[in-house]
Amino acid sequence: QLQACGGGLVQPGRSLRLSCAASGFTFSWYWMYWVRQAPGKEREFVVAISKSGGSTTYADSVKGRFTISRDNAKNTVYLQMNSLKPEDTAVYYCAASVTYYYTSIDKYDYWGQGTLVTVSS
Repeated sequence: QLQACGGGLVQPGRSLRLSCAASGFTFSWYWMYWVRQAPGKEREFVVAISKSGGSTTYADSVKGRFTISRDNAKNTVYLQMNSLKPEDTAVYYCAASVTYYYTSIDKYDYWGQGTLVTVSS
């Protein structure tokens, strides 16, 4: 299971940190992802982090503003979101897969329930 939290209402330009706690599987064996779904749009890849945390891949839309990290001792992945924009408004999901599927989100093994981030003044 994956349990995401940390969403909320934030003003443009501000920051927010999401967390996702994993249970029921060996966390360190899995690539971890953040995916988001804006209102009326399809889910889109945001960022991935390798099993050890040594490699990350970001969507161009968040590169330089968002940072993913993980703590394998705590079975938790984080998403630090800075300089938030209204277009970042979405439900953010964490996901996991043993094999790295990059943007093929339909192939991810596990999904969290999502946490809503609203960026508005």
